[in-house]
Amino acid sequence: MKIGCRISLWMILQLTVVMALVCRPTVLEAGDWPQILGPNRDGRASDERLAGKFPPDGPFQVWELRVGEGFAGVAIVGDRGILFHRVKNQEEVLCFEAQTGAQVWATQFAASYQGGIAPDNGPRCVPLVHENRVIVFGAAGQMHCLALADGATLWTRELYRDFKGSEGYFGAGSTPLVIHDKVLVNVGGGSGAGVVGLKLETGETVWKSTDEGASYSSPVATRLGDDAAAIFVTRLNCLAIRPRDGSVLWRFPFGARGPTVNAASPIRLDDRLFLSASYGVGAVMAKISSEKASPIWENNDSLSSQYTTSVLHGGMLYGVHGRADGGDASLRCVDPQTGKVLWSRDGFGVAHSILADDKLLLIKDDGTLVLVRPDPARYAELGQTRVLKETVRALPALSRGKLYLRDTRRLICLDVSAP
Repeated sequence: MKIGCRISLWMILQLTVVMALVCRPTVLEAGDWPQILGPNRDGRASDERLAGKFPPDGPFQVWELRVGEGFAGVAIVGDRGILFHRVKNQEEVLCFEAQTGAQVWATQFAASYQGGIAPDNGPRCVPLVHENRVIVFGAAGQMHCLALADGATLWTRELYRDFKGSEGYFGAGSTPLVIHDKVLVNVGGGSGAGVVGLKLETGETVWKSTDEGASYSSPVATRLGDDAAAIFVTRLNCLAIRPRDGSVLWRFPFGARGPTVNAASPIRLDDRLFLSASYGVGAVMAKISSEKASPIWENNDSLSSQYTTSVLHGGMLYGVHGRADGGDASLRCVDPQTGKVLWSRDGFGVAHSILADDKLLLIKDDGTLVLVRPDPARYAELGQTRVLKETVRALPALSRGKLYLRDTRRLICLDVSAP
């Protein structure tokens, strides 16, 4: 009898420990890349040590994985990565081991999107990992929330159907944002559902706000005064929204009607905000507060980005001016206070960038990886190598010395850490 009691207590103790490990919320650690543009949605990585130059044959490729359609980059949290892609007639959320690429779980959803201008039919939005949840936003406007532990579906919303949203030129492309207990997303729906706030726990609608059209820019979280705020660049405006109730703090025009796209995310610089777009829209620097936003300078000559977001380092902006589908795309260093171009590397091409360890990692749309030392005085290249053969549209991710890159066929993991 005593032995039986000991066994029962031991089993209960084991079960309690296991349940605690399984059910505990995921806590972000240094090195995680849990969403678009990294921990703070600014393209900057912390606590990374990068190699000062590439080996003669390029960075060591740790593993590679065949992928389906889509332009969504991956998210990395702890020892797990999340890929969102389309395989035949299904959008698949694939969880993989970050160190090996081996599958942990996969969850599929029926896909209905048919590409418009771009023939690709896959999702565009980077997965968002928040605590123990994975949130994905499909090309046809379906949002799914899954358990990070096993991929179980927690809730699904047909946002474009529910709010009469439009797929636009390339399908849904504004990655959702989580602030506190709400998921915020630029749906671009009718009847005041331009931006929608959903309950993180259940997916229920908490509020809907504005008649703003949807863009391809992803919102960023910030603080304005004593309040949390989300800054959205929509189809034709930039606005700050209060997450708790959807009220608009301020708004100013940004964008143009016709065949144009707003796709770069806004960049906060203390009490200022930088916006950038191509298609004749140009760049704007505005002074912001909790009550208003006032443009300081604007032009189409400094840093007009088609879809990539610039990064800030040492008070200067580094980014791409120009378009992939016409003209001469240049890598530039710009003084954000004045809009002055400090230097321009003409013919560089369109590239996504990550800032880490006082270095810039840039993946060009032709699959060339470039390492640059950010220097306001000159273009200082440390090396370049071709790592992918197909067109690169997906944003890169950097976590614990590993760089995750995706083209239209493969996802690869490269070791870019310092020896």
